[in-house]
Amino acid sequence: MTLQDFLSSDAATAPHLLLAGNPVSHSLSPLMHNAAAAHFGMDLRYHAVRVEREEFGRLLSHFRRDSFHGANVTLPHKESMAEAVDRLEEDALRIGALNTVVREGVRLVGRNTDVYGFLQPLQPLRDQLEGGLAVIFGTGGASRAVCHGLHRLGMERIVAVSRSPARRNPPADLPGLQLAGYDSWQAHAEKACLVVNTTPLGMHPETGKSPVRDTEAFLLKGKVVYDIVYRPRTTYLLRQAEEAGAQTIDGLEMFIQQGSRSFEWWTGRPFPIPLIREKLYEALRT
Repeated sequence: MTLQDFLSSDAATAPHLLLAGNPVSHSLSPLMHNAAAAHFGMDLRYHAVRVEREEFGRLLSHFRRDSFHGANVTLPHKESMAEAVDRLEEDALRIGALNTVVREGVRLVGRNTDVYGFLQPLQPLRDQLEGGLAVIFGTGGASRAVCHGLHRLGMERIVAVSRSPARRNPPADLPGLQLAGYDSWQAHAEKACLVVNTTPLGMHPETGKSPVRDTEAFLLKGKVVYDIVYRPRTTYLLRQAEEAGAQTIDGLEMFIQQGSRSFEWWTGRPFPIPLIREKLYEALRT
């Protein structure tokens, strides 16, 4: 749905939550949050709305309406929204990005669910990973959140793999982080206990891609391999990892936990995680 279509519809005046970005048509967030709201019998609907860059001011004005209860914000509006909200919470400040807007009276508060969502599937492995080395593919916003999460988890060294490491400097607030290229990360593979993909490689519809070449896949043996992509659940990287003898984690649980955090902030209700898992598993099977 376009922003114009949404604003001219009855949905804009009824209690609602939004996903604002471009593109948004692929997202499973409406299915997830509408199922949660229905579970509690709430008069609240979640809508995915495509917002062009030049429409950002109209979106922000709409956020001040009484019918608006909160939003998830994705590309290309994360930076603009971070500047526009009345206050940024700690994780959003540390990461330098927000993905959730929460209403506190008339004030808009920017928050980030990435660190929380990423860490939840790793909690059972905390003792195995603490003090270890992680290799992270990607150096964008998702990678920064992952690096902050791993630092919080107690990992001592993080190698972030970039296509242009010579042009970047490791963030000063992440001690133990170093950069490597796609032709040099292999030197760190033996000591790594965790490998994470934060790039879009392997995401639908280009499901045949991976940040790891087939000739390098043997390096994944014995490691935990975590792909934050959730569509498809088993990405090409995770297939490589399984064949190499690695322990794998797909991105769906991170997605659910991110949604859990947002929903609880917006509504004050506990997220019905078993129900949501069932709904999303069914959607991804089709």
